[in-house]
Amino acid sequence: MAPAFYIRQATKDDVDTILQLIIDLATYEKEPESVNATPELLRKNLFETPFAHALLAFTGTAETSGEPIGLALYFFNYSTWTGRPGLYLEDLYVKPEHRSLGAGKALFGHLGKIAQEKNCARLDWSVLKWNQPSIDFYEKKLGAKPMSEWMGMRLEEEGIESLKKFI
Repeated sequence: MAPAFYIRQATKDDVDTILQLIIDLATYEKEPESVNATPELLRKNLFETPFAHALLAFTGTAETSGEPIGLALYFFNYSTWTGRPGLYLEDLYVKPEHRSLGAGKALFGHLGKIAQEKNCARLDWSVLKWNQPSIDFYEKKLGAKPMSEWMGMRLEEEGIESLKKFI
């Protein structure tokens, strides 16, 4: 039986859909007020100067498209140890009412194909510590391994600005 969804690369025409799925993800992660993305920023940074890319999952088929149900937003990085590019999954989201369809696995399948086409040595992502259903999915269904020896670090705009004092 064919899946009840299909996946395709996002286009400029999908900016509003991408933004809504980002808002849905932020709401799921209990931080809807943290979304500062706008249609203009997404258009510029995904399509005009593509710093990142997006895959979208929809109900239906490519010929009879239905509602958007999932998003994978990713970009490429580089590993000095492997000497090859990597694919970093910034966000993966499937609407809760569609999580039993296999869309999450299919989005990862498409990411794996892209990673292989680009000769990526790794596919990395982060998951919130409280998100046990996702952790279980990643470990049990995908065979992912936690990187417990690493701790994420971040500078936001003010911190980036303060780096000027070092030059």
